[in-house]
Amino acid sequence: MAKPVQTWELWYPEAGASGLEFAHGRIDPTRVLWVHAAPPVLAVTIREGDDRVTARGEPLRHVGAQLPLTRLELVGESVVREDRWPTDSDLGSLVILPGGEVGTLLGWWNAPDGSEWRWQVEFYNHR
Repeated sequence: MAKPVQTWELWYPEAGASGLEFAHGRIDPTRVLWVHAAPPVLAVTIREGDDRVTARGEPLRHVGAQLPLTRLELVGESVVREDRWPTDSDLGSLVILPGGEVGTLLGWWNAPDGSEWRWQVEFYNHR
């Protein structure tokens, strides 16, 4: 039996004349996906392994200060966006980079004033 998989498609709908794909990642099913360097507006589509759309979020607009990471959460058939700093409870979450490479957030630190940050992400693949 095939292992379950989700595809997260992140689109920047306000780029160019008809938008631009920001990231496209195939991952183990998850409710939370962090995004590195997210654009100010995202459209998100989540598909199951059989390509069936199970959730959408659009337009998901940036709110607040510009931060390096954005949290997306699957809530029922919707995706919600939260622009915030990760906390210790977020360690172990998946992070998608522009283009679609997905890693696991292993460590995070940021200065209280947001002037600097340091993070560790692990990337792993198998065939």
